[in-house]
Amino acid sequence: MIKVLIADDHPLFREGIKRMLSETSDMVVADEASNGQEVLNIVKKNDFDVIMLDISMPGRSGLDIIKQLKCDRPDLHILILSMHSEEEYAERALKAGAAGYLVKKTTPDELVTAIRKVSMGKKYVSSSLAERLACQIGKNFKKMPHESLSDREYEVMCMIASGKRIKEIAEELSLSRKTITTHRTHILGKMGLKNNSQLTHYAIQNQLVN
Repeated sequence: MIKVLIADDHPLFREGIKRMLSETSDMVVADEASNGQEVLNIVKKNDFDVIMLDISMPGRSGLDIIKQLKCDRPDLHILILSMHSEEEYAERALKAGAAGYLVKKTTPDELVTAIRKVSMGKKYVSSSLAERLACQIGKNFKKMPHESLSDREYEVMCMIASGKRIKEIAEELSLSRKTITTHRTHILGKMGLKNNSQLTHYAIQNQLVN
């Protein structure tokens, strides 16, 4: 039996996943969490075959949680199920230690297939993401400006490009406004941009925000 921990800050979504997985014969939702810190606390006390993790939850960055989980329990299999497109977070999530990445609009059958594959220690990505990752192996692959950002800077960039104000971002990430402002300055500098309008245009042009 594959023991799954569901981590998502929306109770109705967790309930829907629980009902869906209850219809399978080889899976059980052993526990659930609504934020990253809860995930870390639960994992310290219990064993799971797959952690189904949302990349965007209150508190610490989902990418930080992945890294922490892999540091504490290198044997954990983490499957990201996110509202964010593959272009936004998939590559960073995989580099952080996730075994797979799916968007929330995926079909139930694909989700079940992904859970089974990840539980066996294998990777699960879509064909389009696999192709993009393969292209990057080439010697002449040129990195995009946003790839020079740290995970936290990248997260802040996406939030700014989505139209969120400094105050909103600070509250959502549990950081000070000064810290977010500093991140914004670093982001614009690293990417060679002058203001939020240019940043938003870049993010939309490169499909980094929905």
